[in-house]
Amino acid sequence: MRLLTIHSDFLEYKPLQKAIPKAEEAELAAKRIDDCLVIFISVEKGDEDNPALVAERAAAEIENVAGQVSAKTLVVYPWVHLTSTPSSPDAALSILKDIESKLRGKGMYDVTRAPFGYYKQFTIRCKGHPLSELSREIKLGKEEQAAPQQAVSESLKLEEKTKREYFILTPEGELIAPDKFDYTGMLDFKSFVKYETEKVRAYDVEPPHIKIMKEHGIAQYEPGSDAGNFRWPPKGRLVKKLLEKAITDYCVNYGAMEVETPIMYDYEHPALKKYMNRFPARQYSVKSDDKEFFLRFAACFGQFLMLHDMVISYKDLPLKMFELTKYSFRREQSGELAGLKRLRAFTMPDMHTLCGTMEQAKEEFNSQYLKCYEWMKMLDINFETTFRAQKDFFNENKEWYLGMIKKVAKPVLIEMFDLRYAYFITKFEFNFVDSANKASALSTVQIDVENSDTYDLGYTTKEGRKERLLILHTSISGSIERVVYALLEREAKRIADKKVPMLPIWLSPTQVRVVPITDKHLEYANEIAGQLELEAVRVDIDDRTETLEKKIRDAEREWVPFILVVGDKEMESKKFSIRVRETGERKMLSMEELAVILRSKLKGKPFDKLSLSNYLSKRPVI
Repeated sequence: MRLLTIHSDFLEYKPLQKAIPKAEEAELAAKRIDDCLVIFISVEKGDEDNPALVAERAAAEIENVAGQVSAKTLVVYPWVHLTSTPSSPDAALSILKDIESKLRGKGMYDVTRAPFGYYKQFTIRCKGHPLSELSREIKLGKEEQAAPQQAVSESLKLEEKTKREYFILTPEGELIAPDKFDYTGMLDFKSFVKYETEKVRAYDVEPPHIKIMKEHGIAQYEPGSDAGNFRWPPKGRLVKKLLEKAITDYCVNYGAMEVETPIMYDYEHPALKKYMNRFPARQYSVKSDDKEFFLRFAACFGQFLMLHDMVISYKDLPLKMFELTKYSFRREQSGELAGLKRLRAFTMPDMHTLCGTMEQAKEEFNSQYLKCYEWMKMLDINFETTFRAQKDFFNENKEWYLGMIKKVAKPVLIEMFDLRYAYFITKFEFNFVDSANKASALSTVQIDVENSDTYDLGYTTKEGRKERLLILHTSISGSIERVVYALLEREAKRIADKKVPMLPIWLSPTQVRVVPITDKHLEYANEIAGQLELEAVRVDIDDRTETLEKKIRDAEREWVPFILVVGDKEMESKKFSIRVRETGERKMLSMEELAVILRSKLKGKPFDKLSLSNYLSKRPVI
């Protein structure tokens, strides 16, 4: 808090108009106070940590100055211009009132408080003696500051009160209690149901994907940032970029408009404030001048504000909008952070679909469910399914759910809740079960029955009426980081089962490694690498002065899909000894035969170059 005291012959002021929406009610009448001590006060952001103590110390300081100048008439005057870090209006007014009350309570001062939140015209005449102008600053020590409180949304509070019931729904339509279900041959599903119903999220040991991501130069912890924020070296950046491109193309080809929106939003925006209270997430806060902002935890904010400004007809529906958010932020609890599975800054492919009726919403939900199924199959990730729904909605639409379950042809977990604690009435998730028997949601679609009102989203019907919309929230892949987690954890399982691990060939940072036996074979190795690059293949050359055996071992440790050895025999025959990681075979293939295999493996997949030198001898150790 900052104080400026002026011992005055008089102060005249007149409120003219409200300067802020939260100005207190006051008469717009002129007032004059003679022979007074005027205390101009700026309440600062830090004062909100312990407002009672700040008010007490300010009152004591004012009394001290009043005693020095023998003043019995005091004017408490809000004056925000003394600080660049003002508190919120609510906090400022509360503290000013507390100071006024404490001074009045002494019974020895005539106290006036100028109205808060107004533009005011004033005239003041300072007495001009040595103590007539003084400035003071009230600061709390660290031990006096209250511990910061993380705002918790109403949705999170309501979620804790919600009663849940869990069932297993089979493709035949049986609804079975989890403890009565026969899990024979379904170990992952059993682990998933246990994870969901018992809610034990923390890991007892480090998830194995963390070791793999470090060893392979995919992702690393960033000690210079908050926990749950990662750095991505060149190999990891490539893997991430390819996944980003793949899911973006997938959604755009599905008919979604691609957009980009800000990552930071105003806490006080009316629609956003209401939405935040209905979304189960914790936020990062950012301060800019006198405003508080939060970092987005989804693309909903920007996309909904953009959709609000569009003119939408029934002919446009269903209308899809997509954004690859770099980044979304959630202030997850530290005990739940686990490598790339659960982190605080992540890349989320976020799609929203506007629908005119519940039937249209259900039809789109079913369509997007199948798109998610295709994506998971393309990545070859095994998954377990859960549907979550308000109980009445599930009972009314059981056959609709059953139709989707038959398409995956295996039992799913059903969670029914009595209270709609968030904006959605139903959603589904495809979940990956890792080597520690913990589950993570990847694909998801949700039917939102609330935010059309919150954001004033409507469309014009065929008859010319204005109607509200239903909104589908969709992430076909889940966060990109979590997809990488699932791929690495899948390979950790393979390692535990004594199988050969590898990334999908289209995601492998090096797809073909050319290994010249000696320096005299290097020129030909360069020629081969150039031919492969024309086929849009990522190829590098192990030109180090190492033995052939070591070069091959190192390539295998890096999970390189194809290792091509070049020696005298290969130069002469134009056939190459190639180690194929996927099958464990060693084949003699010509360049054209290898190209045919690679074209088949990479067809329809995105390509990008690895931003490292093609020569291993010129690569830094990461």
